[in-house]
Amino acid sequence: MNTDATLTGRRGASIRDYLAIARFDHATKHVFILPGLIAAYMLRLPSLDPLLSNLLLGLVSAIAIASANYTINEWLDRDFDRFHPTKSMRRSVVTDLSGSIVYLQYFLLCVVGIAAALCINRLFLVTTLVFILSGIVYNVKPLRLKDRAFLDVLVESINNPIRFMLGWAMLEAAYLPPSSLLLAYWLGGAFLMASKRLSEYRQIAASSGTELLHRYRRSFAGYSMDNLTISCFIYALLSTSFLSIFFVKYRIEYVLAFPTLVFMFAQYLKLSFQPDSTAQRPEKLFKERGLMLLCLVTAGLFLLLTFVDVPILKGLSEPYLVRTP
Repeated sequence: MNTDATLTGRRGASIRDYLAIARFDHATKHVFILPGLIAAYMLRLPSLDPLLSNLLLGLVSAIAIASANYTINEWLDRDFDRFHPTKSMRRSVVTDLSGSIVYLQYFLLCVVGIAAALCINRLFLVTTLVFILSGIVYNVKPLRLKDRAFLDVLVESINNPIRFMLGWAMLEAAYLPPSSLLLAYWLGGAFLMASKRLSEYRQIAASSGTELLHRYRRSFAGYSMDNLTISCFIYALLSTSFLSIFFVKYRIEYVLAFPTLVFMFAQYLKLSFQPDSTAQRPEKLFKERGLMLLCLVTAGLFLLLTFVDVPILKGLSEPYLVRTP
């Protein structure tokens, strides 16, 4: 990959190039809003009267803020992305974008997102502002936590519970969701991000060496194959631990869906070991038939177990010792 040629051969930017860095095609990630909606309905049984308007406004807000974060992300990463095998073809690298227009686009997207959030409720607005803040902390100096090993994963994955909160706030504004569920969602996202880092490490280190890898993303200087793999296991175990707490406290029947959840983690980790893995492009995961089938089976089990009581499982939440003969 000739990075010098990439820089010197930049072409003039068009409106389409500015829109491209907003990555509207990544809107599929907002599927993580759906569990928040479902959890709010199951745990609080709120009125569904505002659902349609809140859903439409909420999606507009979420997409606008996510695209604002992508805009600033791609702009500030342009000098690093040129060292990546595929990201070197991003518009911010191959076109001569104007910083003034980029920052104006970022500002306007934030305004749209905040304006839509104001029409929903206070909880949704606060969550939206946290969404914006997470993008700043992750991308902008002097913090720019994406350059720090492990913190980059934890900060990027906090978008998962943020999206969950957005879904929750569309239906329920008077109460917050269970902390165990938010932590499980956060650490599950950390597992996904760590798997993505592991896939990138394997691919780039093998093809171009670790020096280029460190130039692409500074946090990789603190990573190795070993500690990335171990971190994946840690995040997965912590996520399932907090899920267990939630299941026991709120709906013990959900423990019957645990095997499919475990297989989902395993399948995703398997993806990260494949060449040019889809784990590096989460917005394309819907093309992975095996993973999507597991997701559908798991969702179906959760739906079934929401309405089917299994009384024998109640004993799992109470201390019980078996007397010896």
